[in-house]
Amino acid sequence: MKIVSWNTNGIRATVKNGFWQEFLSAVKPDVICLQEVKADPDQIPEEVLNSGYSSFFSPSTTKKGYSGVSLHSREEPLSVLYGLGVKEFDEEGRLIAAEYSDFWVVNTYIPNGGRPGRLEYKMRYYDAFLAFCEHLREKKPVIFCGDLNVAHEDIDVAKPEEWSSITGFLPEERAWLDEAINIGYVDIWRQMNPNRKETYSYWDNFRNARAQNKGWRIDYFFVSSEISTRVKKAEIHTAVFGSDHCPISISI
Repeated sequence: MKIVSWNTNGIRATVKNGFWQEFLSAVKPDVICLQEVKADPDQIPEEVLNSGYSSFFSPSTTKKGYSGVSLHSREEPLSVLYGLGVKEFDEEGRLIAAEYSDFWVVNTYIPNGGRPGRLEYKMRYYDAFLAFCEHLREKKPVIFCGDLNVAHEDIDVAKPEEWSSITGFLPEERAWLDEAINIGYVDIWRQMNPNRKETYSYWDNFRNARAQNKGWRIDYFFVSSEISTRVKKAEIHTAVFGSDHCPISISI
């Protein structure tokens, strides 16, 4: 099974500009986890709905064209969960979890902490999200993925000193990833590429950042340790365009 995660930064624009079919051809996923879909289910382009997958959506219910996640699967999941069960988070459309025979796949879009009051909101989401994953893990192993809106180590950003005081690379945000690792979740791409530098998944749309590769690795697959050895490949698809993020994938 090949599982892909991609912050598409607006699925309608991705399709309109011809990147959806390019993405499918290049990556050939079995499960697709999208973040920042920015569309209600009735606004999803036919090209997505007719791609050969069962599709599940968790849109924002508070603001049109904002946030939202979706999951698309060739194999019908055993069950699907929407949200954390916490209104202040779920109304922004930030999580879908799909159950398969051997594991859960949890797709999440972690809030950005840049606006006033949002860092506290983000940190509360982190805690609720990890508790949610641990609850699922009592039943079977968990793979969680998505735009986590935080880079972990200096190696994961182009300018660690310059960016160390801005949200996305703050000590308290990075410490949350430490906590996830300490309780048994494996950052599988980094485990397979321990010393690889200058490989990012997000580039600011401004300042020509992608062309200069001034980026951040803020999109992840974390795999619970009990099944981490089953992951045979982890990739960051930097050659795929259509968003300010590129897709990432694992093969398990």
